[in-house]
Amino acid sequence: MFSDPTVTALWLLVLLALGFDFLNGFHDAANSIATVISTRVLKPYQAVAWAALFNFAAIYAFAPKVAATIGSGIINPAFVNDAVICGALVGAIIWNLVTWYLGIPSSSSHALIGGLIGAGMAKSGLVALKATGIIKVAIFIVVSPVLGLLIGGLLMLGISWACFRIAPIRLDRWFRRTQLVTSALYSLGHGANDAQKTMGIIWLLLISRNLTTKAHLPLWVMVSCYAAIAVGTLMGGWRIIKTMGQKLTPLTPASGSAASAGGAITLFIASGFGIPVSTTHTIAGAILGAGAIQNPSRTRWDVAASLVYAWVLTIPAAALIAALAYLVARSLF
Repeated sequence: MFSDPTVTALWLLVLLALGFDFLNGFHDAANSIATVISTRVLKPYQAVAWAALFNFAAIYAFAPKVAATIGSGIINPAFVNDAVICGALVGAIIWNLVTWYLGIPSSSSHALIGGLIGAGMAKSGLVALKATGIIKVAIFIVVSPVLGLLIGGLLMLGISWACFRIAPIRLDRWFRRTQLVTSALYSLGHGANDAQKTMGIIWLLLISRNLTTKAHLPLWVMVSCYAAIAVGTLMGGWRIIKTMGQKLTPLTPASGSAASAGGAITLFIASGFGIPVSTTHTIAGAILGAGAIQNPSRTRWDVAASLVYAWVLTIPAAALIAALAYLVARSLF
């Protein structure tokens, strides 16, 4: 089977996509476990195992609507070939590695979308792009962190009102248990939204080769993508955890629970509507919202502002790298 160059290219690209998926989990492990690590509810190895378990469990909880958006909502499948897929993945992977090395919690999701845009434009120009899907993503670059901030803040406000007469030691003990549940829910939402983006890439690749249709996502694609992101999370991207769990704002079990729950609710809403959002933006917003209600003076808005610069750069930077990667890849495929 592998003596056929086209089949070999197909499986190499599938492996490259799964490599990105693994890196996504590795890069974004901080999103899932920063709150439980910073509040010492779980030890690091326990936290990554807990998050990885629920990353994979998302396969049973969500329909592949986000995968459908990535598979046919960002660029027109008619303009896709192996070199475009290769360029998009290479652009996203390189940007993820750069930001991981620098400890910057950028968005793997937006790196992938930027990669698709850059590689698609390098091949066929603006005609390859689908404005509706890109506009939806652009809107939720702003909406997802703001929604996370609002929900996380409101949940923390509700906790403060409901529990103001309870002794802090007792409150911490109770919310240490609650945080296990909310972090599991967040990891479920993280797996649902992020693993499906890689599913969408492989789906797009298979559609471009007429090996499947827009109506059918093969089961092996779903299982392999959820497994890859879970293993990546299990390995853990430790460089970013300090930024997410400590530098933005000090967290307690109560505020950590509010932040994880706010992030989870936002991701559930986005995944339910098939909107690919940044889990990094979402949890950062939720952490800031919960932290600002708990102790406004200790919330580091300057750190948050520095993260915004990286977020703004992600799509154009990944797009530029992907366009260059496409120019190289088209001579190989």
